[in-house]
Amino acid sequence: MALFVQKYGGSSVADAECMRRVARRIYDTQKAGNQVVVVVSAMGDTTDELISLAKQVNPEPNEREMDSLLSTGEMASSAVLTMALHALGAKAISMTGHQAGIYVDGTHLKAKIKTIRPKRIQRHLAQGNVVVVAGFQGMNASEDVATLGRGGSDTTAVALAAALKADRCQILKDVDGVFTANPRVEPSAVKLDEITYDEMLELAGAGAEVLQSRAVEFAKNYGVVLEVLSSFEVKPGTVVREEVDEMEHIIIRGIAADKNQAKATLLSVPDTPGVAARIFKTLAAALINVDMIVQNVSAEGRTDLSFTVAEDDVGKTRRVLEPLAEKVKAAGFRFDSDIAKISLVGVGMKSHSGVAYQMFDVLAANKVNIDMISTSEIKISVAIRMADADKAVRSLHQAFKLGRKAAPKSKAPAKKKKASSPKK
Repeated sequence: MALFVQKYGGSSVADAECMRRVARRIYDTQKAGNQVVVVVSAMGDTTDELISLAKQVNPEPNEREMDSLLSTGEMASSAVLTMALHALGAKAISMTGHQAGIYVDGTHLKAKIKTIRPKRIQRHLAQGNVVVVAGFQGMNASEDVATLGRGGSDTTAVALAAALKADRCQILKDVDGVFTANPRVEPSAVKLDEITYDEMLELAGAGAEVLQSRAVEFAKNYGVVLEVLSSFEVKPGTVVREEVDEMEHIIIRGIAADKNQAKATLLSVPDTPGVAARIFKTLAAALINVDMIVQNVSAEGRTDLSFTVAEDDVGKTRRVLEPLAEKVKAAGFRFDSDIAKISLVGVGMKSHSGVAYQMFDVLAANKVNIDMISTSEIKISVAIRMADADKAVRSLHQAFKLGRKAAPKSKAPAKKKKASSPKK
């Protein structure tokens, strides 16, 4: 008997009809002789609606109360889906994150899982139940609910799969799998049959919305085999694992665009040892994740220091920089939200040269100006204007030949001659 952990996103459980379809798929999986643990996100746009409601009554709501509010979306989904399973005759029980034994650190809105004690889940599985867990949440040391941040239900599913030693963790979404680019932007994007943990981790961190980067990191650390597939159709998806066939022969695995970025610049910072460390230590203490960093050439002992943060963190970053700029004797600071980050990702970059040159050349040919650059062993990222993001993705996708190959046109044989065999 195999154990499957299945995670269903918000669009997959958006309404009653979606709930019934998902329940049928879960029930079919169980009837095939498997044990099933299900993790669900909030229905449709529930999380966005709850955030909007909170900000209508308080523009800067308390983080603990936000967690209490936001966690209700997943709780409602898990209860409704369990009811749909009951209607099919299935034995099923819903659980909150706390009831499922998920314990997190004390950070509200961006909590991290510390440990999972799945005994209660295991007991219900042994009794023949499908266990439906509210994703995105756990209990901290103060016995308060704390949420895991955007996409946190993915992390819940992978962590449960690791704790339960599941045979496979399936992430079911409104897409067929992981594509070479966002198919809504580049229609010729191709679904990948498989991808490495490292490549998926870089794509997720670069803005690909298929999986949360922390979920992929969890899977890599604990050897959980992930499968991303459609919740609307029963067909193969994309498998995420340690190694894939011909991994170094494919230079670029995919392209990601992140439009949820903003650039912060501290102006005329003293160019002396220790200043940069002080700045980024303060940002880290405020739990602000910094991505790309650029320091301009020093002039007269002063320099501008720029870095990118998530657009969602701009308000918090501004509150940190106001006193910090004065303490480090900077001339001030500014924000630029009109940027997007475009990233090329592929393990094959380790053994192939010229990728950066080709990327920059393609962007230049399309009159796309580069504002910032960052690299890793298997990724090259650039910050560009927001308006150029889709054009950059399409031009790079074409230049690196990542799209579907057109079917060869059939040629009518010439008169009075036999059709020649195609050249090999």
